[in-house]
Amino acid sequence: MRPLPYTVKLFRRVANPRVMSLVCVLLAGTTFAQGPAARLDCASLPSAILGRAVDYCVALPPGYETGTARYPVLYFLHGLFENEKSWSEHSGQRIWEDLMSQGTIGKFIVALPDGGKTFYVNSFDGRVRYEDFIMQELIPAIDQKYRTVANRQARGVSGTSMGGFGALHLAMQHPDAFGSASAHSAALIAKFPNPLPTEGRWGFYARVLQEPFGAPLNEAYFDANNPLTLAEHPERFSQLKLYFDCGDQDRYGFDEGAKLLDQILTAKGFPHEFALRPGNHGWSYLGQYLHYSLEFHWRAFNH
Repeated sequence: MRPLPYTVKLFRRVANPRVMSLVCVLLAGTTFAQGPAARLDCASLPSAILGRAVDYCVALPPGYETGTARYPVLYFLHGLFENEKSWSEHSGQRIWEDLMSQGTIGKFIVALPDGGKTFYVNSFDGRVRYEDFIMQELIPAIDQKYRTVANRQARGVSGTSMGGFGALHLAMQHPDAFGSASAHSAALIAKFPNPLPTEGRWGFYARVLQEPFGAPLNEAYFDANNPLTLAEHPERFSQLKLYFDCGDQDRYGFDEGAKLLDQILTAKGFPHEFALRPGNHGWSYLGQYLHYSLEFHWRAFNH
């Protein structure tokens, strides 16, 4: 007869309930080996276009380190006064990992560049060509360094607030590079009052927009880059898959811009997904609804 396994012998010996309780406590405190975890890889990329290095992080899915598979990539653009680590310092990384662990989405890479206050466009004065940096330097560098699927169908762009503006702008301007785009609480402004106030919300807009769009603000240049303007010609990005949402209590009033974008695209017959959701602005809003865009991009990567 084969000898009993050690664990069976052990539990036959510890028939005393108090000893059994102690064994259970010890086992409960044991850390068992887990599968490979996701990882955040942060570095800087020297840019000839900008004349400086740009910090970035890349969120790598579980199993990336030990395998050879290639993955779709989502470029996530942060909001104003944030940086490449805002995704991980807030709830972005956790939400992305949770969705993968639940099987709601599959595995893809998330690239997170530091966009400063650029709105992800080339500045009016030509000194900060951030859009050119993304398209000509960042994307090729990410495709070279990481195991991406380097085509538009497997490349998406998303963002929040300033980054939402940037994501919509980049996707509409470069549909050959991005197959899908999404935006949360995008900084969409339809028209500036004349004269432009120096105080309050409009005064704040004027100050933060001067760096990329001219000082004083060049409204014609802003309009040329505005997703609301670009949306008037959806034939230029006819194959783009598009999702966007905004809080119905957005403290900057960006819900009005989001509703206008929905109206323009609807009138043009362009298919898209739009939702006005309960909430305000920033990561308190994004923490509730980021999963919608991540799920949207995963569907887009697979169709």
